[in-house]
Amino acid sequence: MVTGGVFNIQRYSLHDGPGIRTTVFLKGCPLRCWWCHNPESQDSRTDIVHVSGRCVACGGCREVCPLHDPVFDRTADPEANRCIRCGQCVDACPTEARQYIGKESSDEQLLAELIKDEVFWDESGGGVTVSGGEPLAQPQFLLEILRALKRRGIHTAVDTSGFAPCEALLATVPFTDLYLYDIKLLDARRHELYTGVPNQLILDNLAALAQVHNNLWIRVPVIPGINDSPEELAAIARLARSLPAVRQVNLLPYHNTACHKFGRLGQTYGLPDVKTPGEPDMQAAARPFKELGLLTFSGG
Repeated sequence: MVTGGVFNIQRYSLHDGPGIRTTVFLKGCPLRCWWCHNPESQDSRTDIVHVSGRCVACGGCREVCPLHDPVFDRTADPEANRCIRCGQCVDACPTEARQYIGKESSDEQLLAELIKDEVFWDESGGGVTVSGGEPLAQPQFLLEILRALKRRGIHTAVDTSGFAPCEALLATVPFTDLYLYDIKLLDARRHELYTGVPNQLILDNLAALAQVHNNLWIRVPVIPGINDSPEELAAIARLARSLPAVRQVNLLPYHNTACHKFGRLGQTYGLPDVKTPGEPDMQAAARPFKELGLLTFSGG
């Protein structure tokens, strides 16, 4: 039995692979993308967040806190947060203003939860997508999940940034029907600036994966002012076209709905003023891909 950190299970997903899917989000990610939709996934540990709108300032959390100093407004001074994640404040809060993000699960427990949706997968041609965070940040847990699903004949997909040891990525190949492979930027300097990591490993892993697997979907978050220039998108299109294993491209419009999540975690959101691209913008972003004959979708 292998255990790992899980922070969400999203049912009836329609955009994470074919059919109706159940997407399981694992904790832990080495990237720090400015536009991250799931900042609560970045830390591999269980987080405790403060939902200020629910807080009635009863003081119960302060009474049970071993430090007698829980930070109510983590955005005011994140460095002042000395939380040891004991969870006593969560248990004491009468309004659920303090909440756990993530929990430990065994592969057997997770499988038992996932297969509750099996009837929907059978009827729609769906399955399970493992996302994150970065699922390959928990390579053994990911591998056990995929193995267990394949033993039951369930369609599997892995949504990955590709930033992981190549051997960990390739170990999943026998148990993965589809890879959703994220490409954010090809410009190396800008990639490191906006994600916190270089992109050479990501590109090398993509090339290696395309040699041994024939079902890849490239996913590109379209971020205005960062990766939506005609030059950058054309370069990503050429990369996708060069790999016969790439079956389609999904362009995902940026949105700032995760802004409040950063606040709850005591973090600053990097792109507060960036607007969601409109339909004409997404059509323009799709143009270089379609011109190269790539099956391209530009919805959310």
